[in-house]
Amino acid sequence: MSQAPFVIQPRLTAISLTYRNQKFIADDVLPRVPVESSVFKWSKYTLADGFTIPDTRVGRRSAPGQIDWSATETSGICVDYGLEDAIPVSDILNAEAAQKTQGVMPIDPQARSTMLLTDLVALDREARAANLLFNAATYPAANKTTLSGTTQWSDYTSSNPITTLMAALDVPVVRPNVLVLGQAVWTAMRQHPKVTAAVYPLGGQAGGASPSGSIVQRQALAALLEIDEVIVGPAWYNSAKPGQSAALSRLWGKHALLYYRAPSVTSVRDVTFGFTAQWGDRIAGTIERDPNVGLRGGTRVRVGESVSEVIAAPDVAYFWQNAVA
Repeated sequence: MSQAPFVIQPRLTAISLTYRNQKFIADDVLPRVPVESSVFKWSKYTLADGFTIPDTRVGRRSAPGQIDWSATETSGICVDYGLEDAIPVSDILNAEAAQKTQGVMPIDPQARSTMLLTDLVALDREARAANLLFNAATYPAANKTTLSGTTQWSDYTSSNPITTLMAALDVPVVRPNVLVLGQAVWTAMRQHPKVTAAVYPLGGQAGGASPSGSIVQRQALAALLEIDEVIVGPAWYNSAKPGQSAALSRLWGKHALLYYRAPSVTSVRDVTFGFTAQWGDRIAGTIERDPNVGLRGGTRVRVGESVSEVIAAPDVAYFWQNAVA
């Protein structure tokens, strides 16, 4: 049997599948849905069809009335995202030599490369998700607000995040059940006097500073709003150009989003705010004996996946741009 130039190795694949940086939330906000091919289709039904009251009266000898469903079938394509790292044979030999002389391998070059590549592929996906969800252009005019000055939730005197959130929950045609916040928004909200007063009515002080040590937990805020989950995006990225000193910024910015996520997204035809179509499994493997890597040749490690992030129903969401200063 001929040997393929790209070999998917179980050891490296296991590392790729299990390595997770807990700061990434893309899989939570846009759940993965398996598709059978890289090209997939999903249907979006007309909003009016589900809310228009029909005439259901039936005459004694007449046939019941009929309805017409209208849907737009949309095609999508899973894009290949991946990275590769070249490891010179000299690096691998040096690691093996250290293991023989010291009894412990100081580092497994291939394992380290796989973990780093996996993290960077995930970081890129996190950025794509953040750019989709926290983009005002994604939402209808009636389902978004830009806050400024005293209306921002970082103004503890004039703003009231709880009343703002409660009002927004009634705007979409399907009540949202997930709240997504950038880390800066969550840090400000969980200490907001009006938020702590609402969550802890016996200890909070709605008119002034929150009581000592009073900080709201995500589960408590979710229970107060009667939603399923509060998700916080703390991921960092380097906004500096290559070669310059690192300048770290928050990927999820200072924004907030309420949206409806189906309890079990198992098909691209489920009604839900958004999803991630995934074709096949994530891969991690090696291309052995590349003569163009270093003097002695080397190994190339490759990690990747085929996915497509989709916002299917932006009208079941409500977005705040610049929720905090």
